[in-house]
Amino acid sequence: MAPDHRRPLALPLAALLLSVLLLLPAAAWGAPLQEAVFAGGCFWCLEHDLEELPGVAEAVSGYSGGDVARPTYRQVSAGGTGHQESVRVRFDPDRLSYDTLLRAFWRNIDPRDGAGQFCDRGSSYRPVIFTADRRQETAARASVAAAARELGTSTAALQVAVRPLGPFWPAEDYHQDYARRNPVTYGYYRWRCGRDARLSTVWGRRARNSEPWASAPAAP
Repeated sequence: MAPDHRRPLALPLAALLLSVLLLLPAAAWGAPLQEAVFAGGCFWCLEHDLEELPGVAEAVSGYSGGDVARPTYRQVSAGGTGHQESVRVRFDPDRLSYDTLLRAFWRNIDPRDGAGQFCDRGSSYRPVIFTADRRQETAARASVAAAARELGTSTAALQVAVRPLGPFWPAEDYHQDYARRNPVTYGYYRWRCGRDARLSTVWGRRARNSEPWASAPAAP
């Protein structure tokens, strides 16, 4: 049988591929994406607010906090499931820290309102930080104290719950990327609900941003 002249190429090719991989910058490998889940009223709005942050790979609207498996929008809206409209954020920790994400969450909600958010009322719209582990819980509770200092109020006045994360159930397809797919309807809903006006009243110039916490109350 004639000698196989192709076999000697295998080792040099493997070595070449290894060399190329080793030359790649460490950032090219990247850290695994992390996840965080928040409830802050209408998930259309919170999804849109958080998915625009640099470092967010994906934001998904859904339901969390309750005991009903695979809930529907109709069930959650009717009450009794224990679920809140929530958003699951997958993010790159090399570009966006969990602490920064927490600040963005706070400044896109009204933390003094535990009976809903803006024009949406009821337990399914109450604000919650769902924590996946001890590290997230510690950071979330620290953010409660930081938000209270920035607003010049007590932590007892803030109605944002910090709860362990249970199952997250993605919402129906028509809810996903709603702001992008239905800009006119979404814009009208957000304006009619008074979300941005209230955020500006609560947070002043820091509304809707993730800049570092301030030790004094936010300026109007």
